[in-house]
Amino acid sequence: MSFYNPKKIESKWQKWWEKKRIFQAEDSARGKENFYHLVMFPYPSGDLHIGHWYNFGPADVYARYKRMRGFNVMSPIGFDAFGLPAENAAIKRKIHPQKWTMQNIKAMTKQLKSMGNSYDWSRLIITCLPEYYQWNQWLFLKLYEKGLAYRKKAPANWCPSCKTVLANEQVIEGKCERCDSEVTQKEIEQWLFKITDYAERLLDDLEMLDWPERTKIMQRNWIGRSEGAEIDFPVTDSNLKIKVFTTRADTLPGATYLVLAPEHELLNLLSARILNKNAVNEYIEKAKHKSELERLAETKIKTGVEAKGITAINPYTKKEIPIWISDYVIGGYGTGAIMAVPAHDERDFAFAKEFSLPILPVVVDGKLPEGEIKEAYFGDGVMVNSGELDNLPNHIAKDRIIELAGGKKKINYKLRDWLISRQRYWGAPIPIIYCSLCGTVPVPEKDLPVVLPKIKDFNPEGTGKSPLAKSKKFVNVACPKCGGAAERETDTMDTFVDSSWYFIRYADSQNKESLAEEKKIKAWLPVKIYVGGAEHTVLHLLYSRFFTKFLYDQELVNFKEPFLALRHQGIILGPDGQKMSKSRGNVVDPDDLVEKFGADSVRMHLCFMGEYHHGGPWNPTGILGVHRFLGRVWKLINDQRPTTNDQRQEDKNLEKLFHQTIKKVGEDIEAFKFNTAVSALMILLNEIEKQKSHLSPAACQIFIKLLAPFAPHLAEELWQKFGNETSIHLEKWPEYDEKLVMEEEFELLIQINGKLRDKVVAPKTISQEEAEKLALDRERVQDQLSKKKPKKVIFVPGRLINIVI
Repeated sequence: MSFYNPKKIESKWQKWWEKKRIFQAEDSARGKENFYHLVMFPYPSGDLHIGHWYNFGPADVYARYKRMRGFNVMSPIGFDAFGLPAENAAIKRKIHPQKWTMQNIKAMTKQLKSMGNSYDWSRLIITCLPEYYQWNQWLFLKLYEKGLAYRKKAPANWCPSCKTVLANEQVIEGKCERCDSEVTQKEIEQWLFKITDYAERLLDDLEMLDWPERTKIMQRNWIGRSEGAEIDFPVTDSNLKIKVFTTRADTLPGATYLVLAPEHELLNLLSARILNKNAVNEYIEKAKHKSELERLAETKIKTGVEAKGITAINPYTKKEIPIWISDYVIGGYGTGAIMAVPAHDERDFAFAKEFSLPILPVVVDGKLPEGEIKEAYFGDGVMVNSGELDNLPNHIAKDRIIELAGGKKKINYKLRDWLISRQRYWGAPIPIIYCSLCGTVPVPEKDLPVVLPKIKDFNPEGTGKSPLAKSKKFVNVACPKCGGAAERETDTMDTFVDSSWYFIRYADSQNKESLAEEKKIKAWLPVKIYVGGAEHTVLHLLYSRFFTKFLYDQELVNFKEPFLALRHQGIILGPDGQKMSKSRGNVVDPDDLVEKFGADSVRMHLCFMGEYHHGGPWNPTGILGVHRFLGRVWKLINDQRPTTNDQRQEDKNLEKLFHQTIKKVGEDIEAFKFNTAVSALMILLNEIEKQKSHLSPAACQIFIKLLAPFAPHLAEELWQKFGNETSIHLEKWPEYDEKLVMEEEFELLIQINGKLRDKVVAPKTISQEEAEKLALDRERVQDQLSKKKPKKVIFVPGRLINIVI
């Protein structure tokens, strides 16, 4: 008898699948519903690591299962090829980013194919190729036409190591998400997308999505919807007004000073009136060198300076109040100014205490506090120190205060526009030309793509200019309007632009005339299920939703959300429980595992090692058990010596277990509970081996079908041994008999005063009276009762009985 040899069979079936185009999806298949299954495409940063396998392997189990359930499944793959990781790696190795990227794509393609995943390679996309990023540029022009792409000079997050600006979402705890360097602030001309115009829709439409609740909450928090009021504070002896947004208009009578962000425009307009100009300018300069995280930190000591010589009028009390400048107010948030109510805001309270500013309570729960105020009060109550509104509940007084102060109700969002300019080489050029006569001119569509030139010196200089600025051949161009001398924009696009629409391109990846043909978009999109890491919650996922809504508004797509269902995989840690890194020496190389155990063993172990969305530490011995299991399956099927006219039947218990396993495995795959699905297969195999009798050919083939999504190569090999010529992966998923999956008995838990004291097997149909008799007759129960009579009996059918004494 031959032994299970994955090396011998896996490459054979991979080549056969490719030759027969088994997984190449047709845009329409007779009698089948289209099902778009997608995994987040990888960066070609080097080799595939075990984290990639954990994303791709179990996700492919789901795709294969849906295909066997009769769906016309499209499961495409590609490479997110632009961006900092590839460029930094190329600089380090002193080779061109294009060469580095394309050689990595070649190596990773080989690795991906070795996994045996059912990808449709005919739809491959590589985002660094002009035929792809041409449509990035086209989308930019469409956004520009609608006023949703704009350029402005403003403070930006600057990474001194990567020498480029970063979007807010790319700054994690004050550090660059790529290189972990401290992020500083830098004034720079930059291009942004007006995602804020879509804030309300991005928030509201989360309700329609089958996404993890935690992911929805993170997006809601990032968008940060606040209902409040906008109120103008007149500047004393001036026609100027300071606009503030507040969610606590009821506390306006207690606003004892204003605080402006160091970058607030009013400070320039009124600079001549500021008496302590040197102190103010010094403070503003210091603030420029702090990151937003540092400025917003709750634990930091509050700093500030009064703008002496200018004051404002509280529009409710009509009293003159001082104007302060503090870096805890950010220019890009809200209006860049706040009304400070130290009696009712913790941050304002700390600031007032630091600088001995007045603290006036205007909302109290009970009596007005006497003496020194020790802390801010945030709750509801009645108005005090508020003139005609005294003694009114604050929630009733709020609207009247807004009215008397001349304010207006408004909804505000924490979300800010998406900064897409990057002062780096390896990205899609922004299709804009600057002409001294015509101003900012978009590149005509007929001239797309603006091809990224292959330049020798692509190192960033940290001047605020992209390396493309060094290429006169690229920069100098004729103006499309007047034909005069002009210059190209040298910034490139954030790589997240590439991934914000790539899922649409898969529907028609070779199209040279449009993003994708309308008919094909309607055939496949939106994505039915999307699988990838939770780390993209407020980056890629939010941006993709924004792009989709924009395209919907332009009638270019017929759906409002890109991904109807979303599932996250967890993170695989090293065997030591630490995050995998080469410096720790705990990195697991999947290529070594495939060489030793085969791709099917690696896939199945990743499914079996724990709950998919949790991940966990890699167990180097765990894969041995899975490999042995597959070897036992090989032996079991090969030992059957099946023949087509074999009429053997399984005994009733085994037949029942088969049907229960069909139900269990199918339901668990649907729920992404891959670990318990594998466990069910192992339980079934154990029971088959206990029987020590040959299985019927029908039973053998059912078992192979159940195994197929997890171990596709082994299943295909065993399937062919039964004389089948078509792929098992195009076969129909087994059906189960409802009557046979019903359990006739269950384990009745017996509790006394809520504590488990005994268990007994009981029929499913047992009544409360019968359950009481059964429980009270048990010796353990009688010992616990000590002749005491039950006061009450609680019976939960099919689960437990609780005797209260």
